Amino acid sequence: MAAAVVRGRPAGWWRWHRRVMVCSRTMASKTPVGFVGLGNMGNPMAKNLVKHGYPVIAYDVFPEACKEFQDLGAQVTESPADVAERADRIITMLPSSPNVREVYTGANGILKKVKKGSLLIDSSTIDPAVSKELAKAVEKMGAVFMDAPVSGGVGAARAGNLTFMVGGVEQEFNAAKELLTCMGSNVIYCGEVGTGQAAKICNNMLLAISMIGTAETMNLGIRLGLDPKLLAKILNMSSGRCWSSDTYNPVPGVMEGVPSANNYQGGFGTTLMAKDLGLAQVSATNTMTPVPLGSQAHQIYRMMCAKGYALKDFSAVFQFLREEETL
Repeated sequence: MAAAVVRGRPAGWWRWHRRVMVCSRTMASKTPVGFVGLGNMGNPMAKNLVKHGYPVIAYDVFPEACKEFQDLGAQVTESPADVAERADRIITMLPSSPNVREVYTGANGILKKVKKGSLLIDSSTIDPAVSKELAKAVEKMGAVFMDAPVSGGVGAARAGNLTFMVGGVEQEFNAAKELLTCMGSNVIYCGEVGTGQAAKICNNMLLAISMIGTAETMNLGIRLGLDPKLLAKILNMSSGRCWSSDTYNPVPGVMEGVPSANNYQGGFGTTLMAKDLGLAQVSATNTMTPVPLGSQAHQIYRMMCAKGYALKDFSAVFQFLREEETL
């Protein structure tokens, strides 16, 4: 009898209960996920959710961005509020702080129809103060907000290899991670709301500085008579090696599959880099932190925007420097 009963339950009960629980978790994990913002980054991110079996409920301010998802079987809505009405887990991927504010708190925003207990994850890169502001507004509605900006670019978004830097209530991290691991290979908890954004703007400030340094170095080497591929090879086996030199080289002809090989089309736009550097400058001012190289990088990318590079990838700083040297 003892072998046939587990704490007063019949034999086999635990195996049956475990199967039911596993099945329930699997079914729950495939409930619809809302996705707002189907641009260069949001498009492949949402596609990876679809690939992992999640029904996606999509919205983008540009209807043509949604057509591809209709063909994939996703539901397309007419507003962020409609997304919130149909899904209790929503990811947003938008260009800037004003866009994020509008999507969450606007007349047809998520908070107009958000359900209690919903998990709202913002993967945009915005001011940490705005993330904190939105978290308070979301909390008042009985839902949870987490900031989870990404690093890796469009290529990593397509491959599902993004890095997510997550800020928010730690108890909700695993729930967020379940979705984020469908789109990224690294999901890192950073602390309270806003710390994900803090990590992201610090990363992008360093990225901008290293890209400018790589572009300057490659340009100097070329003018000294070095073959750019040879110079890149030497840099990448020496102490000057960095992501901008070995993975995303800014010189046309050095690497394939990067924006510099495609007239700087695609990738991470110069205007977005200028925006992120502006966020870093505001944060540096607020914390009285000296960032002389970050400030210079901000000015260079703002100059690029003013001179016609706004829509080109940020690695076009190499081309910008080449043109400037002839003036």
